[in-house]
Amino acid sequence: MIAGVDEAGRGPLAGPVVAAAVVLCKPRPPGLEDSKKLTAARRAELEAVIKRRCQWAVGVVDVEDIDRLNIFGATMLAMTRAVEALCAKIGSDPLQVLVDGNLTPQGRRPEWRWQATAIVGGDAVEPCISAASIIAKEHRDRIMCDAAKRHHQYGWERNKGYGTRDHLDALQLHGPTPMHRKSFAPVSQMVLI
Repeated sequence: MIAGVDEAGRGPLAGPVVAAAVVLCKPRPPGLEDSKKLTAARRAELEAVIKRRCQWAVGVVDVEDIDRLNIFGATMLAMTRAVEALCAKIGSDPLQVLVDGNLTPQGRRPEWRWQATAIVGGDAVEPCISAASIIAKEHRDRIMCDAAKRHHQYGWERNKGYGTRDHLDALQLHGPTPMHRKSFAPVSQMVLI
């Protein structure tokens, strides 16, 4: 049993970082790909299939913890939470965890207890990581679309918290919200003003 892990939301100025862990079913869902290469409609279709047929879980780290830990530490925590939740769901540990990127939480989070391998570009070459990238992105996108209803002026339903021109203009005009990462420039610069 091999779990794939990926995250969504390392770069935005607002919102949580979300990681997902997925153990694929057999036969695995066809068409798995890096979530960034899929259309929104195809991602939604694949998410539904993965959630229906495979084992999956997410780990979410909120803005306060991102600001406290830094984004790298928060990402490692989100990945750890995702794998912990997956293990609780299936009642056992995976033999191995494949993590998208060049580093894993192994040795970086005291709770991490699984054999882990980092794979740069893993979301494009390992189907279980591709599935995790889809679950993480869709989960985070829903959080940001929901937050956009409360903070409509920032355009999060479109930019998902990334530093687009519209988002930066709204930040300049309205200032940061509790959803903004105060440790991220230009949000930190707005806090100082």
